[in-house]
Amino acid sequence: MTTSFRPVEAYVPHRGAMLLIDRLLDAGPTHAVAEVTVPADGLFVQDGRMPGWVGLEYMAQAISAWSGVRHTEAGGTPRLGMLLGTRRYQAQVPDFAAGSVLRIEVQQEFVGDNGLGMFACRILQQGDEVASARLSIYEPEDGASILKGQTS
Repeated sequence: MTTSFRPVEAYVPHRGAMLLIDRLLDAGPTHAVAEVTVPADGLFVQDGRMPGWVGLEYMAQAISAWSGVRHTEAGGTPRLGMLLGTRRYQAQVPDFAAGSVLRIEVQQEFVGDNGLGMFACRILQQGDEVASARLSIYEPEDGASILKGQTS
């Protein structure tokens, strides 16, 4: 997989205020690592703090970036996907302070032929896990073979 990444906008369909992650640090066949510096203002920020539940969207966008890398390396473009649900979202903090640097790690557990997938995700701050969850995603079938590593 790629070791040098373009701006994250090249891999995710989110734009403007809806693009919440800042950088893609790593992406492999079954994992990705993204990073965000929590902004002092903007969408969802309240009194200089990002609510902890936004961690779900950070995780979803890291999965989207992983998928986008897979599609762009196969000669395509990033595709729209859907977050279907989550299991056991646990946040050890109620919110994330402005200026905090968060590392979002996602690990594919499976992606089916029908485009349904499950990812184990976690958010780290200064090396400590501050949130974790398993996310269920769906990407339309025309992209599922690329996500499974089948490029023919």
